[in-house]
Amino acid sequence: MATIAIPSQSEGGPRRLRIYFLAGAFLAVFLSHFPLLDIPYHWDELGYFVPAALDFYREGSLVARQTTPNIHPPGLALYLAGIWRIAGYSIPATRLAMLLLASLAAMAAFFLAMELSRRRRTETAFAAVALLLVSPLFFTQAMMAQLDMPAMLFTTLGLLWFLQGRIGLALAASTVLVLTKETGLVLPWVCAAWLVRDRRIRDAIWMAALPTGVLALWILYLTSQTGNPVGNSEFGAYNLIYPLHPVRITAGLLRRVYYLLVEEFRWAATGAALLLFLKRPLAASDWNERPWKIAGSFVAAHVLAVTVLGGATLERYLLPIFPILAAATATVWEELDLLTRRLSQTFVFGGLLISLFWYPIFWSFPLENNLAMVDYVRVQQSAARFLEEQFPSRTVVTAWPFSDALRSPDFGYVARPARTRRLEDFSMESVERVPMTPETVFVLFSQEWEPPETPFREKLAAFCQRYFGYRPPIDPERLSARGWRQIARWERGRFWIAVYSPGQS
Repeated sequence: MATIAIPSQSEGGPRRLRIYFLAGAFLAVFLSHFPLLDIPYHWDELGYFVPAALDFYREGSLVARQTTPNIHPPGLALYLAGIWRIAGYSIPATRLAMLLLASLAAMAAFFLAMELSRRRRTETAFAAVALLLVSPLFFTQAMMAQLDMPAMLFTTLGLLWFLQGRIGLALAASTVLVLTKETGLVLPWVCAAWLVRDRRIRDAIWMAALPTGVLALWILYLTSQTGNPVGNSEFGAYNLIYPLHPVRITAGLLRRVYYLLVEEFRWAATGAALLLFLKRPLAASDWNERPWKIAGSFVAAHVLAVTVLGGATLERYLLPIFPILAAATATVWEELDLLTRRLSQTFVFGGLLISLFWYPIFWSFPLENNLAMVDYVRVQQSAARFLEEQFPSRTVVTAWPFSDALRSPDFGYVARPARTRRLEDFSMESVERVPMTPETVFVLFSQEWEPPETPFREKLAAFCQRYFGYRPPIDPERLSARGWRQIARWERGRFWIAVYSPGQS
């Protein structure tokens, strides 16, 4: 990777201070996660990304074998396998490998903020990086073996180098990006469109063709191995057809706009920006200049792409645009009067820190968005150890992701694989088909954070049942009525897990 030159003092602040700040940010990413380095894998980590990486590490297979393959390129698997070749396979090694990428992403975000800020003020870049470091989504994704943090790193580098006119480096970063995540193709195509506008046709062709060609080669290889260009038909139906319903597209866009502009106290930054633009028209501000237009067009294209090309509305898909959002917020603060700036900063920084621990009031959310995932994983870890000690020979009937957590010691929950039967969900229809035999135990758990009972929650549940296939989980009292006896239960934070045995055991 090419070195990013640090601007001179004349471009906006003492060079030594910048170096100290970047070194501190780099260390802060690692030190803040130190207590969590051994936490078992969560959700899609154990469902796909870690098994796929282990398949390459142990067998040299670019296409997942332990789990159902899909279109995701092998970049993350190659990276993790390389780290494991050096350090050996372990969960802490995986966490540290991802934290390294997150630290580099934070440093790249610093230089992107400098590039977007016409005044090249060091304070603006400091504020942008600080916003990233305290963002709950950045904090959790920084240690998770998923695609979105490496995608953020190479998106930020690609955009930075493109804005600097370093087309070769931007092309290299974009190519690595599409080998990491297929939706990364949005960046080189946006850059190519701007190059066409500048009548740099040759550069535009290279910018669009090389990353597209590399992704096409991966799809051809995947097709040759699986017979399906996206890996499996279920993945294609869920991510390419299912999202196209007008209600789902609208709901997905609204949810993402809400998350970016309102949730986690970001409303204080959005409100400050609106005040600024009311005082001074957008057309007369720095925001109307080329760098912000390019960044803004990429943000719009990326949000649209991950909404149309994805069945799951996960906030982590927005991570590649976080450095732009942070730079925009810091630039707004730069132009406000002192009192308004301090009020906005207090609410935003304080709100982000609170949101690392605080659950939304009105609806459930992906647990990987904040430290809820730690409570969720730890409570399941306790249940897994109990089952391994007390019922090593029984078949555990449960739903994903706990069913996958038990199937391999690699994931951090058990020392030996357990026999499992996976349910589609915990709906009454699924649970009532569970056989009640002495050879089985049934495990029921909270799959997500459920907000308090309100009329709004009931309407939201009905909406999700109609358009998103949501099926409410069975009431534990129904299990007792069917003859299941609860023999153990654990709670941590807002999450619980319970083990049931048929009749007397």
